Amino acid sequence: MKKRILAVLMCAAMTATVLAGCGNSTQEAAAPAEEAAPAEEAAPAEEAAPAEEAAPAEEAAPAEEAATATAGGDYTFEIIVKSYQSSYWQAAVTGVNQAAADLGVKANCTGPNAESDIADQVNMLNSAINNQPDGIGLAACDQDACLDALQTAMDKGIPVVCFDSGIPKAPAGSVLSTIATDNYGAGATAADNLYPALKDVIANATAPVRVGEVNQEATSESITSRGLGFIDRFSELATADGKTVAVIGNEYYVNNCKDAGDEATADIIIEVAVPAQTTVELCATEASVILNKEDTIGVFGSNQVAAEGILTANGNLGVLGTDAAAGDILAAGFDAGSVIKGAIKDGTMFGAVTQSPLAMGIKTVETLTAIANGETVGDIPTEGYWYDSTNMEDDSIAPNLYD
Repeated sequence: MKKRILAVLMCAAMTATVLAGCGNSTQEAAAPAEEAAPAEEAAPAEEAAPAEEAAPAEEAAPAEEAATATAGGDYTFEIIVKSYQSSYWQAAVTGVNQAAADLGVKANCTGPNAESDIADQVNMLNSAINNQPDGIGLAACDQDACLDALQTAMDKGIPVVCFDSGIPKAPAGSVLSTIATDNYGAGATAADNLYPALKDVIANATAPVRVGEVNQEATSESITSRGLGFIDRFSELATADGKTVAVIGNEYYVNNCKDAGDEATADIIIEVAVPAQTTVELCATEASVILNKEDTIGVFGSNQVAAEGILTANGNLGVLGTDAAAGDILAAGFDAGSVIKGAIKDGTMFGAVTQSPLAMGIKTVETLTAIANGETVGDIPTEGYWYDSTNMEDDSIAPNLYD
C-alpha cells in the first residue's frame, strides 16, 4: 500500500512542478497568496452572494465530489484539527468519526489546546508522520509553520489533505487536496450584508465613523483571508458611495489589504484588532476597546472565537443591536454555536456567515480514503452562507447551525 501511495505522491509532485509556472498547483488553488497575502488572487468580492438568496459565499467553482466510498484496505489516518476550544472543531471531529465509521477506516483525531499553540500543532504533525499512517488530514494553525513537516511527509510517501485552511506555500505535491470554504469570498459576504445596514448612518455622518474587525490571529489562511475579504469588500462598497476608507491596527491586515488609505482624511476607519492568544477572553478585551469608542458603528468577528469575544465584551457594555439608526453598533460574526445563534435570535448580533465543519470532516476522511485506494483527487470547495434572524430556520441554513 505504501508503494502505491508513494507512486501517487511522486506523480503529483512531478505534475505540480510542471504546472507551477502556470499557477495551477493544488496548494495555490486552495487559497489566494502573494507573499502569503490571500487578498491578491482571491475570487472578486463582487461575486459574494447576497443575503436574501442565501447563496454560497464561494461561486468561483462547483464543488468536486470526493471520490469514495469503500476502503480498499485496513487504513489508518491521523487527523489534526486547529484546537478543541470551540464547537466548530468539535463538529469537524464528529464528521471525521462519522465518515470513518461509514467507510470502515480508523481516524485518530488530535489538536492543540488553542489555535495560537502553533508549536504544539507542529509537534503533533511530526508525531503523526512518525506513526506512518495511510494519510494525514491537517487544519493548519499557521500556513508557514508546517512546511518542513509537509516535505518530510511527502518524502515518506504519506499523503496530506488540508481542511478549513489551505497552505499556499506547501512543497509542490505534498498536499493532494484542500477542503475549505472560499474564505476571502465569505469575508466579503459579511461585508455585503453589514454595509447596507450601516449605509444611511455612514451617509449622514458629519464626522468619521469606525468599523471594527476582530481576528483571533494573523497566521492561518482561513482567518487572514476572511479578514481581508471583509476589509476589501467593505472598502469597495464605501468607495462606490463616494466615501474614503482607512485601515488601521494589526500590521498584517493593514499591509495586505488592497488599500489602507489615509486615516487623517478618511470618512470611515476600519480598525483591525488581533489578540496575543486565541481565546474568547482576549478577543473580548480587544473588542471592548473598539466598542467603547464613540464613533464605532459596526464590528466583524471572523470566526466563532472572535464573534463570541465581541458578544462577551458587549455583556458589560450593552451597545450591540440591530437598529443602526437608533445608535446600536451592528455586529456580524462567523460560524455558529449556541452563543452566536442565541445572540442573533434575540437581536444582539446582526447576523453571521456559517460554514459546515461537519461536512469538512466527512470529506476529509472520504478524500484520504480515495487517495489510499489509488484514486486521483482535487480540491473541494465547501459552502458558506449568510444567516440572520430572518432565515435561520430555512432548510438551506439550519443544518449548518451547529451548537
